[in-house]
Amino acid sequence: MTIGFRVRPVAARVAPAITARAAKIPVANIGDVMNRMQALSGTFHPYGGVKRVCGPAFTVKARSGDNLMLHRAVDMAEPGDIILCDGNGDLTVALMGDLMLGHAAKRGIAGVVLDGAVRDVASLAKMQLGVWARGHTPAGPWKEGPGEIGTPIACGGQVVMPGDLICCDEDGVVVVPREEAEAVIAAAEQHQAKEIKAEADIQAGAWPRGWVPEALRAKGCEGA
Repeated sequence: MTIGFRVRPVAARVAPAITARAAKIPVANIGDVMNRMQALSGTFHPYGGVKRVCGPAFTVKARSGDNLMLHRAVDMAEPGDIILCDGNGDLTVALMGDLMLGHAAKRGIAGVVLDGAVRDVASLAKMQLGVWARGHTPAGPWKEGPGEIGTPIACGGQVVMPGDLICCDEDGVVVVPREEAEAVIAAAEQHQAKEIKAEADIQAGAWPRGWVPEALRAKGCEGA
């Protein structure tokens, strides 16, 4: 194979049962239990009609402004996959628009995350597909390559391996390493239970606040 024109299958995907559990948990809670280290940068915005998706990563690396490999990825990805593309964060040219993303939705792909731009924003908002990107522009892409499919990528400041668990909602996107997904989601479920209790305490006017002055006093703060 030639570097820059490699296509590899996804050898292993996160288990569907874990994905189903993850889909019930806010992305922020999942990120919290990974010590807040696995979130894509805060510049990714939701564009699709579906605002919460979880699924295995189908990775793509594209040259800035070129979507040849993304076209192939849309045809190769399995239903339920989330296509993640390292597009170098380039916002001068859109990597995907309503035709490609409509085809992805028709094929049952759960979502697309682009470290780059989209276009046809009004149409994307009506699609039954999750779409996250850094921004949008009317400028269209080239279709020449190079690019790669099924290799490790960098996306939004995170390393993403094929088959990793990807969780997306209105807050953004987190990456859960496939080998650690079951433990992470179990911890996130426990964390969510604590959040639900905290919400109930707030409504009841009984949210404990003593820890705040204690933390300040421990740091030497006077008058806390």
